[in-house]
Amino acid sequence: MTIELTVPGEPQGKLRAKAVRIGKNVSTYTPDKTVKFETYIRELFAVKYPEFVPLEGALLLKFIAWVSIPKSTSKKKKILMQKGEIRPTKKPDIDNIFKVILDALQSLAFRNDSQFVAALPLKYYSERPRLEIKIEEAKFNEWIREKLDKIDSVTS
Repeated sequence: MTIELTVPGEPQGKLRAKAVRIGKNVSTYTPDKTVKFETYIRELFAVKYPEFVPLEGALLLKFIAWVSIPKSTSKKKKILMQKGEIRPTKKPDIDNIFKVILDALQSLAFRNDSQFVAALPLKYYSERPRLEIKIEEAKFNEWIREKLDKIDSVTS
């Protein structure tokens, strides 16, 4: 089974938990922006996959974060951005996008984020910002087989 989900709008990463002092105690909370984005992803998933049973086994996460082209970009640079020749090196960070996806879809699309054994995260510019997510069974591929065969031949 493969899950595919498109989240319209500017991709967001998981923001750092905030700490608040209440008297002598310190309490932490997830920022509202993160909570809202995770809820948005969960709602889109629930609409597209009603009554979905969470995936089991080893999984692969692929995603493309299509981020907005800055308004001040020259026409020449804009064309290069649209072709993928200039890639975004701005926030959100890939690892924080990864975290927000996993936290949003845990227990809905999969049991636990420990099931993920591989990932292919990408960031590109687009006139239509969005987050495209694909979750699938992690299959053993030829490249991995070659690497393991080399290790076996060295240790034998």
